[in-house]
Amino acid sequence: MDFELSAEQRMFRDSMRDFVAREITPVAQEWEREGRYPAEIIETMKRLGLFGLTVPAEYGGMDADMVSFAIVFEEISRGWMGISGILGSHSLACWLIARYGTDDQKQRYLPGLATGDLRSGIALTEPGAGTDLQSITTRAVGDGDSYVITGTKTWITNARHASPLPVLVKTKPGAEPPHAGMSLILVEQPAPGFTVSRDLPKLGYKGTESCEVVLDGVRVPRANLLGGTEGRGLQQALAGLESGRINVAARSVGLAQAAYDAALAYARQREAFGQPIASFQAIQIKLAEMATSIQAARLLVYWAAAAFDRGERADMQAGMAKLFASETAAAVTLDAMRIHGGYGYSQEFTVERLYRDAPLLVIGEGTSDVMRMVIARALISGRSVIG
Repeated sequence: MDFELSAEQRMFRDSMRDFVAREITPVAQEWEREGRYPAEIIETMKRLGLFGLTVPAEYGGMDADMVSFAIVFEEISRGWMGISGILGSHSLACWLIARYGTDDQKQRYLPGLATGDLRSGIALTEPGAGTDLQSITTRAVGDGDSYVITGTKTWITNARHASPLPVLVKTKPGAEPPHAGMSLILVEQPAPGFTVSRDLPKLGYKGTESCEVVLDGVRVPRANLLGGTEGRGLQQALAGLESGRINVAARSVGLAQAAYDAALAYARQREAFGQPIASFQAIQIKLAEMATSIQAARLLVYWAAAAFDRGERADMQAGMAKLFASETAAAVTLDAMRIHGGYGYSQEFTVERLYRDAPLLVIGEGTSDVMRMVIARALISGRSVIG
């Protein structure tokens, strides 16, 4: 049993770390405050091939193993978590098309998605349907060789740039069970009736857009039905969320690591009563607990990623990694702020931004309570065993 990265994975991590230190960390604070879209960083990610992370090599992608995939999101999130969102939704859409798309869909979209010349996201949630995806109301009605889509989607990352955008719809609204009438359709932009109605204001997670999208009679060719068969959309989306949860868990590790690094550096240089506060036992205990939790979260992420790479069903492993890592990020960012004292509340210090970014990780890709239910169901069914 080897708990270490391979030599290739270490080299890849070091190259990612260098990229983040050079191009993301120096501008994250200023650009986040300005609400600036990170177009320059996106161009560098294109040159590095990062938009092809989950695209098979035959279509020009990197076809990265899932541990390397996790490394990308951990390292980028150490610099600026918002950047990882731009890449995360895109990578999930690429994985869905590579895994479930027809040959025509793969040939049309994957080469452009691999280079970043095309970008994507995924449109699942609605104003009245978050966790309960079976209650979505967006409909796609067949009309000759087309579908006509009507509905509203919310919290959509890359909404303005995604083409194609996989949209979860009901192609058979009265189906029982409901998931049997749900499909994913690839919507291209621009399209008559497709409107990004507004940007949603957020506590944190700046840099990437989170939008509400209105589809008012958007006409899409039937050839854009993912996989070519109706009624498989929810299963496709949920399978994709296994990799999505590894993604969010890895982001959580990166965010927590950044908070710990900032807290350790501050504790070493900040003096009180004539000595660095790192010499106080209370601070040492916090740092030890932070470091231990971060490393445990990282190992859970790699464990889940390795299971995914082996082709195993990894819902329990991904659920555990996402649950523990996101809760660790929330706890560590708060402790980092406490170690900074009053300065932790100032926008002049990084931990204030990290603290605002952490809550999304506890909520996104399934809340912590949803993760507990996913884990419990896998255990009760006997599908997954611990010990």
